[in-house]
Amino acid sequence: MVDDPTAWEGHYAFASHIGMELTQWASGFAQVELPIVDHIKNRHGLPHGGVHASLLDTAMGYCGCYTGDPEAPQLCLTLNLNVNYIGVAKGARLIAEGRRTGGGKSTFFAEGEIKDDFGNLIGQGTGVFRYIKKQQV
Repeated sequence: MVDDPTAWEGHYAFASHIGMELTQWASGFAQVELPIVDHIKNRHGLPHGGVHASLLDTAMGYCGCYTGDPEAPQLCLTLNLNVNYIGVAKGARLIAEGRRTGGGKSTFFAEGEIKDDFGNLIGQGTGVFRYIKKQQV
């Protein structure tokens, strides 16, 4: 497990904009967290559904891209993302975890879940991702 995933990966503009952080990263696993603040809420005062989808997409994408070498990054693109909205966050943070469930040389499959910092299940998702080289982006 990487002690400080951001030392490897850094922040990208969208993640920085909404406040999302990569907090754990290892082979087949990733965790991202986001504080529940006003600018991510919908008109009901709850985190917007697109935020849940973004967290799941990010956690599941990262879980399949760990190489163990910060000089040899692996990237991917999302081919399919399914999100199931299950509960309402009661805490101050959203925590999404992604786990690689299978795949091969060019694609991988992942599942994920979002909980709040009290452990309440907020959502679940599955995804299919394609590996790409950095110059393909």
